[in-house]
Amino acid sequence: MPPTPPSGTGPLDGVTVGVKDNIEVAGVRSTCASAFLADHVAEHDAPVVRRLREAGGQVVATLNLAEFAVGVTSQNSAAGGPRNPWDPRRVPAGSSGGSGAAVAAGLVDLALGTDSGGSVRLPASACGITGLRPTADLVDTTGVYPVSADFDTVGPMARTVELVERAFHVLTDLPRRPRARTSVVGVPTRFVTDDVDPAVRAAVEAMVEVLRTLGYDVRPVDVPQAEKAQAHVYTLLYSDLADVHRERLRTDPGLFQPATLERIRVGLGIDADDRRRAMSARSDFRAGLRGVFEEVEVVVTPTMPVDVPFVDERHGVLEQSTRLGQLSYPWSLHSGPTLAVPVGFHPGSGMPIGAQLTAAHADEAALFAIGRAYQDATDWHLRRPPICVA
Repeated sequence: MPPTPPSGTGPLDGVTVGVKDNIEVAGVRSTCASAFLADHVAEHDAPVVRRLREAGGQVVATLNLAEFAVGVTSQNSAAGGPRNPWDPRRVPAGSSGGSGAAVAAGLVDLALGTDSGGSVRLPASACGITGLRPTADLVDTTGVYPVSADFDTVGPMARTVELVERAFHVLTDLPRRPRARTSVVGVPTRFVTDDVDPAVRAAVEAMVEVLRTLGYDVRPVDVPQAEKAQAHVYTLLYSDLADVHRERLRTDPGLFQPATLERIRVGLGIDADDRRRAMSARSDFRAGLRGVFEEVEVVVTPTMPVDVPFVDERHGVLEQSTRLGQLSYPWSLHSGPTLAVPVGFHPGSGMPIGAQLTAAHADEAALFAIGRAYQDATDWHLRRPPICVA
């Protein structure tokens, strides 16, 4: 691996970093958790890795994931599925499950994940940490194995908003500019479905009450066409996914993990008319969101609608993906950023619960401002799981 800069020279000096193993790290295997790439050694650091090193970050690990970043539990990995440090019987969510688990367990201070439909936000929620899906195209994805060019992003994961924000500015070169206090927060009266676990709903409502006590103006807001947004993401993402792996499907489908293969094959049945309809719906959804963000600066929603699943729970692959991602996938249809933060623990299981903060295109500053204020007033992000080294 290339050397890191001398101590004291960068904004991430002394920060230990883990990298999701679909992002190239020079000189080590970059496998995407797949038998197809078991012996692939990256020749160069991906630009996002190079930026972290140049800022003083110490890259110490590559991290497990769902094969080819396709999956919401991370159990479909050729390396064996990672477990959740809050309860090893449960999943760390996915597809950046290894990244979420490593940060929560104190193995690294900061991790890179990728997020196409929720793959940073879901593990952040399940593992009780903070994770950012940045504005589309703001962070370089060169050297990152693709899921879908339309939806792929690279985002930082850490315990705190402060460290996520620091890493974001390293990854983008965007200067930190003072921003007027974020003051208007929207809470959708109905978001996708109403079948959210009551404990999850209560934790997010309690978070909103904290924001009220901090002086934020909390208003109900409607997110137009949210109910169908997840389906449109699946149409576009799965068709891209099938194109990426079409040759592998033709020549050696048996090397895929079964759950990966099932999801990739969905894309084969999506035709050009399906894509055109989904693209049109995405334009309409984004137009509706522009109106939303004229009324409010940040929208608050749950991250995951249910408690963290057990590893051995038996669900259909597509059924489980749809259920766990029903609140994260719609925000992938948006071009702007979403920040996942821990907001409590499930009273039945003791597992973390997360909320999503979403802002207008390129307004990460609004998310960081409200996220820091919330974490200054609470300590959910400081809790440590039973399996923790730091």
